[in-house]
Amino acid sequence: MARFSLQEFVQATQQQDRGEGLFELEGPRMLEVNLNGELWIKTGGMIAYKGGIKFEREGLLEKGLGKMLKKAVTGEGAKLTKARGEGVMYLADEGKNIQVLSLQNEALYVNGNDLLALEPQIEWDIKMMRKMAAIVAGGFFNVRLEGTGMCVITTHFEPLTLAVRPGYPVRTDPNATVAWSGNLEPEFKTDVSLKTFLGRGSGESIQMEFNGDGFVVVQPYEEIALQNVGG
Repeated sequence: MARFSLQEFVQATQQQDRGEGLFELEGPRMLEVNLNGELWIKTGGMIAYKGGIKFEREGLLEKGLGKMLKKAVTGEGAKLTKARGEGVMYLADEGKNIQVLSLQNEALYVNGNDLLALEPQIEWDIKMMRKMAAIVAGGFFNVRLEGTGMCVITTHFEPLTLAVRPGYPVRTDPNATVAWSGNLEPEFKTDVSLKTFLGRGSGESIQMEFNGDGFVVVQPYEEIALQNVGG
């Protein structure tokens, strides 16, 4: 057990300015954001801030009617809030590990519950996997990101990235699947013979099958409430 004087505790845990720009990791599970403009963040992800920052829940019509309807379907899930102004804020999500990614005119799918922040120039859209709706209440939702800029995702513990190659499909547990390359379109498969080995399904093992050329990111943890993920 670590024991500190009050001064030692403050010195050991105080914020460090590393001069890394917009996103700066204050350890593996907390993100410092040096904001001067706008940023999308996960609603509920802000734990502290200083400076002139205002927070606005996404306007229903800001992203168009299509996204408004998807919001209505996905429910309360992982909605986005716009942070606007100049200051410093700190983001975290249930102690999950934080990964800062730089997209270079690329596309990425992210489980809606695992998206913590993204720059406003990145286009995003909510995607519903309708085949999953009959299996999991509310279906399965993710967010497609595309463009050039930075985004931040979270994982329970350390992520593992698996290569997907033609003729060598990768199957994953949907509960443990965090993200995948934007050119892949997974299919959902069921296998009764694996029901006692994989997943939390009642009666069947539900798997995501990735075919093509790309990658998929998994975590050593199963998200419980699939129906609560969304954009």
